[in-house]
Amino acid sequence: MEQYSILGRIGEGAHGIVFKAKHIETGETVALKKVALRKLEEGIPNQALREIKALQEIEDNQHVVKLKDFFPHGTGFVLVFDFMLSDLSEVIRNYQRPLTPAQVKCYMMMLLKGVAFLHHNNIMHRVSTPSPTSWICNRSTVADQ
Repeated sequence: MEQYSILGRIGEGAHGIVFKAKHIETGETVALKKVALRKLEEGIPNQALREIKALQEIEDNQHVVKLKDFFPHGTGFVLVFDFMLSDLSEVIRNYQRPLTPAQVKCYMMMLLKGVAFLHHNNIMHRVSTPSPTSWICNRSTVADQ
């Protein structure tokens, strides 16, 4: 964790708390997902290991969040992801007026491309709610943050 400066809390995911951080040497802004292990003697849960392994093995795709690194920290571990400006629930909730049919179509196309890429790589995304879907500009990225 010494190589990152925490800039703020983004939210809470299924397995941990997500922070916005800056890499001290490179200045790159990232998302840090801090996962605490409930039972230290049992080690890292198989589900988390599968997620890490799958994200490490798949090629880069503009519609799937990139796992940049992971490392142990305290009684858990930290996953380092590309930083995304917001998620779909924020786009829907904070929009001043309803999304146009063209915007809905565009968001759905990007989301489906991300899920199709995961399925093509034999990965089943377990959640299909707006929160684990991150958005940056006009590009969507499926994430589990």
